Amino acid sequence: MDMSEPETYDLFVIGGGINGCGIARDAAGRGYSVYLAEMNDLASGTSSSSTKLIHGGLRYLEHYEFRLVREALMERETLWHMAPHIIWPMRFVLPHHRGLRPAWLLRLGLFLYDHLGGRKLLPATRVLNMRRDAAAEPLKSDFSRAFEYSDCWVNDARFVVLNARDAADRGADIHTRTRVTSAKRADDGWLITVFDAATDSSKTVRARLLVNAAGPWVDAILSGVTHSSNAKNVRLVKGSHIVVPRKFTDPRAYFFQNTDGRIFFAIPYENDFTLIGTTDEDFDGDANDVQISQAETDYLCESASAYFSKPVKPSDVVWSYSGVRPLYDDGASAAQEATRDYVLVGEGEDTEGLLINIFGGKITTYRKLAEAVLHKIEHRLGKRSKPWTAGSTLPGGDFPPMEFDARVDALMKRHPFLDADHARRLMRLYGTRAETILGKAKSIEKMGLCFGGDLYAAEVDYLIAHEWAKTADDIIWRRTKCGLKLDAGQVHVLADYMNSRAKEAAA
Repeated sequence: MDMSEPETYDLFVIGGGINGCGIARDAAGRGYSVYLAEMNDLASGTSSSSTKLIHGGLRYLEHYEFRLVREALMERETLWHMAPHIIWPMRFVLPHHRGLRPAWLLRLGLFLYDHLGGRKLLPATRVLNMRRDAAAEPLKSDFSRAFEYSDCWVNDARFVVLNARDAADRGADIHTRTRVTSAKRADDGWLITVFDAATDSSKTVRARLLVNAAGPWVDAILSGVTHSSNAKNVRLVKGSHIVVPRKFTDPRAYFFQNTDGRIFFAIPYENDFTLIGTTDEDFDGDANDVQISQAETDYLCESASAYFSKPVKPSDVVWSYSGVRPLYDDGASAAQEATRDYVLVGEGEDTEGLLINIFGGKITTYRKLAEAVLHKIEHRLGKRSKPWTAGSTLPGGDFPPMEFDARVDALMKRHPFLDADHARRLMRLYGTRAETILGKAKSIEKMGLCFGGDLYAAEVDYLIAHEWAKTADDIIWRRTKCGLKLDAGQVHVLADYMNSRAKEAAA
């Protein structure tokens, strides 16, 4: 263990998901010193297992969560402007299903959806005649009417990483594969010990404030690290998704109702696929090992097959993923009824180490959650600046939202060796920072070793150097989705390459 005098930070954040990285970014941007510790990879838990939407949460209106819906609706365009490379508008088709929610109720919900949240650029709801509209093409003929509304798509894992990158650019210390093993109150702050898996060593730092943004592990941190007696706050709800070959060519997504009262989505995904999800069921297992069950796969396939004219079969599934949502336990009787709102709970007085625990929340409202945390603690740290993230941009997102296609064209003109799909993928993942990856390359061969598809060494090197990527899975599932197209042999070559790079760096 490092026995030197501990470094001191204003804020120590446990957890490298969207909430932890959002808080670290906001705090660093206000001039506070920040240390963030993530025990695995960034976005390796709940934050990469979402339905990939920036949305108001139409179904939350049924549970009267008007404050949450309004805040989320207002955030859609704010976040789109912050990161127009990884967030973009998407239209959703909601077929009217006779015998389920009546048309008047859907109209009312969508009217509120259009008018609660200060919509400016996103188009309004409209009614579709499914006897004439192209949205009916992949569906059974049972549906004569549908409603079309707007929300946004987000690359969730990249959203987390870009928040971490911007936090680091503003001075935050971001440490992945770093587990907090102990946190003890000392003087008027905290003495925190961390274990770094990469160096197989421990060190201790001081912090004036501690934020527990560990997601599904928030109660485990309370009981095992801070030894708090208040360690039963979270209701874990498992959500699973399946990915199948593309079911439709229309760029719109589908919002489907199920006969059990639940809803699910079918969304265009990574050009060649369709994403179907999510499930909602209580979870009491190990949050480090969350996998889709056969029952969930069957449920999603059967539910989708009730709408699509060509059935979705379990054998169609090319990939699946599952995550655990750490919802605040509000006593709701059913998993799908538990609140998705966030709850901030403080422990400790001003004269001792203050701990802020984060319960619940969703990707769409992460920025407002971070502001709420800073508002809650700024009296303790000393206020230095006003909220600043509204109107800011994330790395690579420094261009107007409507200019994305023009930016792709410009990238191809500057680098004519790129084909259209490759240029669009780079622009979608990295925005204006794609130029850093491409550098001075004059041909595709100058991008280095190709690992399969259009994944080249130049991109992998960038992700290692700038985005904390340390394993092949970090690259193919969280920084990109190239895992959908690389075979096992290609992944093995990538892993060997990354191991050799790590040894070179350590030498």
